[in-house]
Amino acid sequence: MAATRKLFVGCVADDFTGATDVANIFARGGLRATVLIGVPNDDREIDADAIVVALKTRTMATQAAVEESLAALRWLRGRGAAKFFFKYCSTFDSTPEGNIGPVADAMLAEIGETFTIACPAFPANARTVYKGNLFVGDLPLNESGMRNHPLTPMMDANLLRVLGPQSKAEISCCYYDTVKLGASGIGEWLTTADKGAPQIAVVDAITDADLIEIAIGFKDLKLFTGASGLAYGLTHYLVRDQGRPEAPLALGREGYRAVISGSCSFATNGQVAAMLADHEGFRIDVASLAEGRDVVGEAIEWSSGRLGRKPLLIYATAQPDEVKANQRRIGVSISGDLVEKALSEIARKLVENGVNELIVAGGETSGAIVKSLGVDQLAVGNEIAPGVPWVGATSNGRPLTLALKSGNFGGPRFFIDAWDRL
Repeated sequence: MAATRKLFVGCVADDFTGATDVANIFARGGLRATVLIGVPNDDREIDADAIVVALKTRTMATQAAVEESLAALRWLRGRGAAKFFFKYCSTFDSTPEGNIGPVADAMLAEIGETFTIACPAFPANARTVYKGNLFVGDLPLNESGMRNHPLTPMMDANLLRVLGPQSKAEISCCYYDTVKLGASGIGEWLTTADKGAPQIAVVDAITDADLIEIAIGFKDLKLFTGASGLAYGLTHYLVRDQGRPEAPLALGREGYRAVISGSCSFATNGQVAAMLADHEGFRIDVASLAEGRDVVGEAIEWSSGRLGRKPLLIYATAQPDEVKANQRRIGVSISGDLVEKALSEIARKLVENGVNELIVAGGETSGAIVKSLGVDQLAVGNEIAPGVPWVGATSNGRPLTLALKSGNFGGPRFFIDAWDRL
C-alpha cells in the first residue's frame, strides 16, 4: 500500500550510518523521515515525506551493489517518490572499480535520465569541494586519515579522476566560479552543460548556503547523488513552502548502556581513548579471533558483572599500522569479516542481557549489528553531532535506542556526551 503522505524523496544509502545521517538531515529540515533496513519484502504503509533505504553496498562486489541499489530504487519508485537521492559518504569512500560510479550510472538508466550531479560536500563536518577536489578540513582527501582506511583508502583528492574510471558517463565539473553566482548561475551553466548524453557533474561547494543554491539550481533533476550535506540543500528547497519543522522524536529508555566500536578511523581512535580514560573497556583482538579463541564468550563474561555502572565499551578499534599488519597476516576480507561477526554476536547478547541504549561506531560494523539484531526500520530522534542522530528501533520485540556513527564523525568525547542528547 502506498504511503499516505506525498513522498518527496526516496533515498538509497550505501551504508547504515550514512542512512541515519541523511535521515537526520531530512528530519531536521522538516521532512518526516524513516529509515528502512534493506529493501522491504512487503507492501507496508509508511507515513513519511522521505524514506531512506539503508543498504550495505559500499564495499560489496560491484555487480551485487548495483543490483541491490536498483532493487531499492524500484521499491521507492513504486511508492511515488518525486525525487531520488543516492547517498554515499562525504569522504567519497570507493575503490577504482566503484561502487559510486556504477550505481549512479545504473540509477540514471533505470529512471530514464542522462544527467546527475555528485556533491559529497558536508561543510558542517568540514568536507568541502573546490575545483573538483575534496577537502577534509584544510587537507586534501588523500592527505587526511582516509589515506589509511582499511577498506577504501583514498589516494586522490580529485573527484573527476576518482569517478572517471568508475563510470561510463562523461565526468564534468561545475566549478565554484559558477556556484558562487547562485541558483541562477547554476541554472544557466546547466543549459549548456547537459548535452543529452550520460553525464555526472562534480559540483564545488564550500558553505551550507552553496548547497541550498545547488539544490535550487538543479531542482529539475530527478536523481541527486552526494553526502548528507546535499540533502540539507535539497530539503531546504523542498520544505520552504511547507511550514515549520516538526518536533524531533523523543527517545530514551531506562536500561543498560554500551558502546561497540569497529571503526579504525582517526576520529574513532580518539573517541575510544577518551572513553577509556574514565570507563571500562574490552578490546577485541583480531589475531585472537583468527586463532579461534572464544573472544565473544570472554567479552560477554566480562560485561555480565559490569552492566549498569557506566556505559561499557567493547572495541576492535586499532591504529593504522596494526590494522595493516593484521590484513597482511590474515587478509583484508577475512579480518574484516571476523571482527563484524564477533561484534554482531556480542551486540546480540548484550541486548538479550538488558542493554537497550547502544552506540555503534563504523559503517560496516553498524550494518552487521543492525542486521544481527533483526532491526528493519528506524525512527529518527535527536541529533547528537552533525550527521549522527539517536534512532528508535525494535529487536525481537525489545525497544532499542541506537546511534550509528560513521567512523569519521563526532568530537573526541562523542561516546561520553552522546547520552545527554537522549
